[in-house]
Amino acid sequence: RLQKLKEMFISKFGSAPKFYVRAPGRVNLIGEHIDYCGYAVLPMAIEQDILIAVEPVKTQVVQLANTSSLYLDFSTSVNNIQINKTKPQWHNYFLCGLKGIQEHFGLNNPTGMNCLLDGTIPPSSGLSSSSALVCCAALVTLRANGKTLSKAELAEICTKSERYIGTEGGGMDQSISFLAEEGTAKLIEFSPLRATDVRLPSGAAFVIANSCVEMNKAATSHYNIRVMECRLATKLLSKSKDLDWKKMLRLHDVQSKLGVSLEEMLTIVEEVLHPEPYSTEEICKCLGISPEELRSQILSQNTQDVSTFKLYQRAKHVYSEAARVLEFKKICNEAPANAIQLLGELMNQSYISCREMYECSCPELDRLVDICLQFGAIGSRLTGAGWGGCTVSMVPTDKLNTFLKNVKKAYYQTDVQRLPLENNSLFATKPGRGALVFVEA
Repeated sequence: RLQKLKEMFISKFGSAPKFYVRAPGRVNLIGEHIDYCGYAVLPMAIEQDILIAVEPVKTQVVQLANTSSLYLDFSTSVNNIQINKTKPQWHNYFLCGLKGIQEHFGLNNPTGMNCLLDGTIPPSSGLSSSSALVCCAALVTLRANGKTLSKAELAEICTKSERYIGTEGGGMDQSISFLAEEGTAKLIEFSPLRATDVRLPSGAAFVIANSCVEMNKAATSHYNIRVMECRLATKLLSKSKDLDWKKMLRLHDVQSKLGVSLEEMLTIVEEVLHPEPYSTEEICKCLGISPEELRSQILSQNTQDVSTFKLYQRAKHVYSEAARVLEFKKICNEAPANAIQLLGELMNQSYISCREMYECSCPELDRLVDICLQFGAIGSRLTGAGWGGCTVSMVPTDKLNTFLKNVKKAYYQTDVQRLPLENNSLFATKPGRGALVFVEA
């Protein structure tokens, strides 16, 4: 693949690349939609990745090309990076990473670059192709400008810089992209960022299945609405407990300020929040603020015209999912005889909560999860933001081949649209390694 990329680079730019950078996609085994609430998640890097061939150049221009004809060439001056939030095109994710490094170091005369990108992560599939591209671009910029940073610092910068495109993400994708190690999943905790090895049970394979429904987080407001609902739930829970609600942004902040367990937080949610949706008027009344203050001080740009918010359901999902992550890690560490059964149950509970409480599933994901469970998965759930994208299933290794065959038949071969996509849409994966730089020998 490197050789092929090198040849394409030479025919495109007329000279050879000086180095290559790779950043992997990821699958989140459990812990959906809780990283931006401050809670630990449990992802692993996958073998699919973004690979970029790079040649630093004397002109202050970045030229971007893609091995896929679906993505148009793009070039811009390195001194004038404009990121268009209204159209989340592929090159804008590269520019996020580039801009993040430039701003971190205050680079006045950044190096120009020729870059050719090759990606094997299915786009908009919930396997974090966009974050892998942001991470890859940051590493490219770092290397081209002769700078160094730790992996944790890179992850923090990329988390912030991906927000230039308008997604209020939480940092899981960027962290696993840099901190992943071959053979182990990671428990990723935030503020401060730490990654702990989690050994997965040996008798099970993790299988990714793409629903073939594309979901681009930056192109819709579903994702940011959930972030805002969690933020509003944080404010209302804080106010009910006489905390300084204006300073509280994440559901984790409430728990740590009160010094209570996740189980106790679930009881507090039951006491304080009601299951019926909250109108903006009711939220303003609870907080004693005007609609104008709500819009300008709390809501994000693309959620200002939302009129109702479900706070009870979102908070309930977050606190219960945060508890499932810790339980999952504990089972992996203690490795009881029925570990696979127990982990499968947690994955299934996570999925039900994502579907019922967080409402981030879709009919195709529901169907795919049913099929996976029907053909031998012990646990199956959506992974990534949801509303499309992929499922991840835990399958006993001895049943893997028949499982793959049956799922292909039941989900992909019954649909004309999905049929051509089946080969890249269903695969078992092992924990892969994190982002790397290769230099031409």
